[in-house]
Amino acid sequence: MPDKLNDPTHHVQLPEGQPILRMVPMPSDTNYAGDIFGGWIMSQVDMAGSVPALRRAHGRVATVAVNSFVFKQPVCVGDLVSFYADIIKVGRTSITVDVAVYAQRGVREGGEEVCIKVTEAVLTYVAIDSDRRPRPVPQE
Repeated sequence: MPDKLNDPTHHVQLPEGQPILRMVPMPSDTNYAGDIFGGWIMSQVDMAGSVPALRRAHGRVATVAVNSFVFKQPVCVGDLVSFYADIIKVGRTSITVDVAVYAQRGVREGGEEVCIKVTEAVLTYVAIDSDRRPRPVPQE
C-alpha cells in the first residue's frame, strides 16, 4: 500500500484568501497512536464554521447539525493547520457552512513544505435570540 502522506499526487495548494483559523496542534492534542485526536479537529472545525455563520446571522448562533465530516488524512504534531469556511446555504433561521482543513508539513523543519487536505465537513448553525430560541436570519 503506498504512503499517501508522502505521495506527491495528494499534495495541494491552500485555497485563495485567508483562513478563518490557523493553528499548530501540540503533543497534548494527540490520541493513543500519536496522531492529533479527531475530537480536537472537530472542535476547531466547529469554531471555524461558526465565524461566517455568526457574521451572516449578525449575532449569536448555535450548532444544530454536523451534516458530514470526513477525515481524509491524519494531522500530526507540528503541522500548520488552516481552516477555511464558506457559507453554502442560508435558510429562514439556519446557515449551512462548508469547512475545509489543510495541513502544511515541514514548516518547522525549514525543508520542503508539503500541503495536504486533511478534513472536509459541512455543519448547520441556527441563529438564536437572547432566550436561545431560533430567530430569522436577517436579509442581506
